[in-house]
Amino acid sequence: MTTMTPPRYNAADLVQFSAHLFEMAGMPSDRALVVGSSLVEADLMGHDTHGLQLASAYLDSIEHGLMTVSGDPKTLSDHGAVITWDGQRLSGVWLTATALDLALDRAKTHGSATIVIRKSHHIGCLAAYLTRATERGCMAIIASSDPSECSVAPFGGKQAVFTPNPIAIGIPTANDPILIDISASITTNGMTARLKHQGQRYPGHWALDSDGNPTDDPSAILTDPPGTILPIGGLEYGHKGYGLALMIEALTQGLSGFGRADGKASWGASVFIQAFDPAAFGGLSEFTQQTGWIAEACRATPPAPGHDSVRLPGDGALARKRHALQSGLQLHPGIMDNLAPHAERLGVVMPSPR
Repeated sequence: MTTMTPPRYNAADLVQFSAHLFEMAGMPSDRALVVGSSLVEADLMGHDTHGLQLASAYLDSIEHGLMTVSGDPKTLSDHGAVITWDGQRLSGVWLTATALDLALDRAKTHGSATIVIRKSHHIGCLAAYLTRATERGCMAIIASSDPSECSVAPFGGKQAVFTPNPIAIGIPTANDPILIDISASITTNGMTARLKHQGQRYPGHWALDSDGNPTDDPSAILTDPPGTILPIGGLEYGHKGYGLALMIEALTQGLSGFGRADGKASWGASVFIQAFDPAAFGGLSEFTQQTGWIAEACRATPPAPGHDSVRLPGDGALARKRHALQSGLQLHPGIMDNLAPHAERLGVVMPSPR
């Protein structure tokens, strides 16, 4: 029995295709390009639950009026190094990229700058934004939560309160940057949905069923009443993920002044973005000397049994991106099938595989 090799696509073709979809859905072309580029960047890095997988849901949001396609965020406060935006339900991907670029500009003046966004649409893959900062010799922190959703219980509880609450940190070094992208939960809603759809299980007891019993069944999250995903650290050390979730809630919803206390809205995000210019602190060369040393010290550590080598966060993502740019990007099965009806509806030609 032969199996078909999944097709590979030129990344530039996928960017053009996805940008054209959003443009035909009503988004200005420059914003559509930012969204398309970020989604494809996530796939290039291997974060394929948060790449083009999300495009269909974003297009549905536009079609049903849940994502605003035009207009600008409303500035609620601007103190130079600290800014608060109301995102007006605009594309969270575009808002986050735009806010990070502004924070980087302000960091060049103030040393560091922070922007928080309330009422944003979903922001996609956090790791996909980080090189915008590291390529400018800056460090960035991005965190996100969704006040309208909950799928993660606090440690010791069995009812969801939080979203997975991701946080990402981009750290420049003298060579490849360190790109950290983690969440306060063991896994994400996107991966949970994918495993359930494929009839697969979690690798371990990553969730609790509705009675609070540990389970490896992702469908336990979608029962009535629902179960919950566990905080990072699981049954034994989940207090660590719980603490991280509380911090991210404060950074995103507390600082932006809008969150769970205001009641449920539609799918979206509260966002925290912070940029640092090392030149304003101890100096950029001094910064990369320190970050480069620790990076190489980690890589030079003898590997433990079961590991070929010690990697830095981002090493795998950057290697996957380089390979995909050279050999073509292989999308997760089903992504293009989900986008085909949107392409037909919007009159956009599907890209051809390499």
